[in-house]
Amino acid sequence: MTASPKGRICLLPRRARPFFAGHPWVYRASIARIEGKPDAADEVSVFSAEGAFIARGLFNPSSNIVVRLYRWEDEPLDEAFWRSKIRAAAHLRGGVLALGDPGAACRLVFSEGDGLSGLTVDRYDRWLVANISSLAVHKRREMLLEILREVTGCEGILARPDRATADKEGMARGDASILGNIPDGPVGVLENGLKYEVDLVGGQKTGFYCDQRDNRKAVARFCAGGRVLDLFCYTGGFSLNALRHGAASGTVGIDSSAAAIAQARRNASLNGLDRAEFRAADAHEALADLAEKGETFGVVICDPPKYAGQAKDREVAMRGYRRLNAAALRVLQPGGILATCSCSGLVDRASFAAMLGQVAEETRRPIQILEQRGQAADHPVSAACPESDYLKCFLCRVG
Repeated sequence: MTASPKGRICLLPRRARPFFAGHPWVYRASIARIEGKPDAADEVSVFSAEGAFIARGLFNPSSNIVVRLYRWEDEPLDEAFWRSKIRAAAHLRGGVLALGDPGAACRLVFSEGDGLSGLTVDRYDRWLVANISSLAVHKRREMLLEILREVTGCEGILARPDRATADKEGMARGDASILGNIPDGPVGVLENGLKYEVDLVGGQKTGFYCDQRDNRKAVARFCAGGRVLDLFCYTGGFSLNALRHGAASGTVGIDSSAAAIAQARRNASLNGLDRAEFRAADAHEALADLAEKGETFGVVICDPPKYAGQAKDREVAMRGYRRLNAAALRVLQPGGILATCSCSGLVDRASFAAMLGQVAEETRRPIQILEQRGQAADHPVSAACPESDYLKCFLCRVG
């Protein structure tokens, strides 16, 4: 596949500033015209309305993001370029953050956060799982997987299209690739002194949520002596941290996925924390049932899936967060801790905090925000791309 530009993308007047500043997403609404005849996944150059070169990127006329930008020098997006970006990402995790220990789980490549829009890679011990959200990256996957194996020395890589964006990008959801060997069963990893099994093939996203690593430990500080409700618990990360750090009255984890609940129970047994209780149920229905029975908790954790995948979903998402958190307060003891999260990049921190203010008004219960946290450091935020600051985790005391 050639790395030379196949087209020239000319922007509308007064649309170039974010891209000169390094934002990687060029939407159709910013484009004045396309010169040449680039095909999907071809390399293109982007220019301002005045004719100034901005960056090189990859083209997809079917996507909401028509061009993803990668290089702000007028140089090719060749194999050497991709290798340098992946090496830099790996050095950040291993050389700077010291997350490369045997058995560790970490995000090795974080898409826009590492200047590799459309490519997310998680490392689980000696294996990698790549989640691809760009057709152009997907078409370069053989080269990228070889570079990943060369840089990391891993035993095997599983790469698959991101389910949420596959249709929009023109990728077949089931078009997975394997390089090397992938284990038949789950892989064991260690995080915060706790053991977890990760299903590389059948798990959600890449199998585990490394972005909440530090938040799981932070929430556990408030759980000593209390009873904890862990909503959308997946495979038990918050619950097990809470028990390890003193949730003497036990934990109740709720998730709609029966497979996730089964894995959470196995993770509890792996760590000798069989006091953890897990239930397969809808979180909203479970909250209503708990409230009707008069059950209460000292700590309630809300870590729902993404509510806003597109800008048009934002208003509905905010109503969803408001409804969820108001329901959570019905089972939270006075003076209890609410740990509430949003992984929707389209919902900013100010809006999330304002939503909590609305919940306080609706429930007539004062909410004190003690900490505003985000994703772990192996999910770095690009200053040029605010959307990469996607995870909000607010720790609140509720009167």
